[in-house]
Amino acid sequence: MSSDTPLRLLAVHAHPDDESSKGAASMARYVAEGCEVLVVSCTGGERGDILNPRLKGNAEVEANLSQVRRDEMASAARILGIQHRWLGFVDSGLPEGDPLPPLPEGCFALQPLDVTTEALVRVIREFRPQVMTTYDENGGYPHPDHIMTHAVSMSAFEAAADPARYPDAGEAWSVSKIYYNHGFSRARLEALHNAMVEEGIDSPFADWLESWKHRRERMMTTHVECSKYFELRDQALLAHATQIDPEGFFFAVPRDLQARVWPTDDFELRTSRIGVTLPEDDLFAGLRG
Repeated sequence: MSSDTPLRLLAVHAHPDDESSKGAASMARYVAEGCEVLVVSCTGGERGDILNPRLKGNAEVEANLSQVRRDEMASAARILGIQHRWLGFVDSGLPEGDPLPPLPEGCFALQPLDVTTEALVRVIREFRPQVMTTYDENGGYPHPDHIMTHAVSMSAFEAAADPARYPDAGEAWSVSKIYYNHGFSRARLEALHNAMVEEGIDSPFADWLESWKHRRERMMTTHVECSKYFELRDQALLAHATQIDPEGFFFAVPRDLQARVWPTDDFELRTSRIGVTLPEDDLFAGLRG
């Protein structure tokens, strides 16, 4: 690739706040290095719960949650220095109960894949990224919007490169690499948990690790050092005030301990159209210069 071609990263997420809890520090690092970073939020998070106990029961926030979440996303984008795009679909909500209730009519998870794929293909062909990030086939966790985000990301990754598909959605563009986010790996949580116990700090991860004993661990191929940007990540998280408890587990691990024990954001290379050598320490490995 020519040295004067801008490096561009497209991160595809289900809801506003997902971008700040998954790969935010590495995005901030790439922005600081002069790369262009675009986050796509597939939905507006309209059906999300208010998870910050300080805002629960706030009638004004509850009545205007859709706009509040848009404003929160704008603040997080400014903090991280990223560009942002709404894909325009409606939050499906997280169904609860036994049996689970049906998903709301017209929501993102029930959209035809052809419709959601075309919308993301338009973004890819306009932005022209060399690298994409998204979720694995389980969505990171089984929220219907996360699972749909995986499906549409993989579909659009293939379709955007094919000039015969969606010819009205712009000139074909081939993304070189696509990765899965792996911010909540068992290996990372175990390392942080053990370090906190050794230092006499209460760990929020004991129950998680117990429940994850038989969980299959994904292969992490790519570790991006970004501890310098953990503070920006935390500021972006806090910008999503309806979704993030300032006293919650995201902030239970001292930042200096995180930087010492696990200073990276971690990813799984799913598909590459260029030659690679694993493991990597850079999402743009093989694409610079």
